[in-house]
Amino acid sequence: MIRPHLPLNALRAFEASARHLSFTRAAIELCVTQAAVSHQVKSLETQLNVTLFKRLPRGLMLTREGETLLPVLRESFDRIAQTLECFEGGHYREVLTVGAVGTFAVGWLLPRLADFQARYPYIDLRLSTNNNRVDVAAEGLDYAIRFGSGAWHGTEALPLLEAPLSVLCTPQIAERLHTPADLLQQTLLRSYRTDEWQAWFQVAGVPSALQPSRTVVFDSSLGMMEAAQQGVGVALAPPLMFERLLASDAIRQPFAFSISSGSYWLTRLQSRAESTAMQAFKDWLRGAVATPGSNLNARLSDR
Repeated sequence: MIRPHLPLNALRAFEASARHLSFTRAAIELCVTQAAVSHQVKSLETQLNVTLFKRLPRGLMLTREGETLLPVLRESFDRIAQTLECFEGGHYREVLTVGAVGTFAVGWLLPRLADFQARYPYIDLRLSTNNNRVDVAAEGLDYAIRFGSGAWHGTEALPLLEAPLSVLCTPQIAERLHTPADLLQQTLLRSYRTDEWQAWFQVAGVPSALQPSRTVVFDSSLGMMEAAQQGVGVALAPPLMFERLLASDAIRQPFAFSISSGSYWLTRLQSRAESTAMQAFKDWLRGAVATPGSNLNARLSDR
């Protein structure tokens, strides 16, 4: 049976020697003599009753036992180093990695982020944006905020917000729109979902036989709204995510009709256990969504 208390110095000496395949280079890294490293490794081999290296004339070669031990030690030392780096100013800092669809990040999350930082000053948030295409596992994300139906394989999804789509355009274009049918003479800006404008026209009572004159397709609402602000055309986007543009009258919503094509969800892999930082972010996010007077009047209840 392997003894439970192995010397840390010997393990470190082996790990460094295995990386360099040299006692000499390991000794330089560890600031000790070559003889000390060799002695530590030999002591470890004796304690484990295995041979970890084949000693060659010009270096070292890992044995099967050495190859088995090396990745375990490397991961362990890396985790220790990462944990020690989290201690700063006498406090333990946690890193939280969140990926969010760009529209939600810019239109909803960023204006409220100072509140999260004030409440949880020892959580380092790392935020990346995407156009709703994300691989949580490959990108190493703790959470992903997505737009859709909430059905993603192997994922736990918490509903956050509905975000109905409505017509948004510049004040100059809005003044020319007297009825929904007038939109057929405008350039219509849309996402890759081809049926959204047809669904909106149906709700607005525009006959389906009538066809718009021209359209431009975007891969994100942010790009679409930038084009709308420049007068390229009329966007079909969620007003909830562009409240600041509406408040400044840079953009107007000429008609009250809206359609729903999905909601925003907080998601994580089912295999990913929630850390303290993850739980804090989830609780804060749910509280911010539910805060009265936040103009977030299109909400989803918990499932």
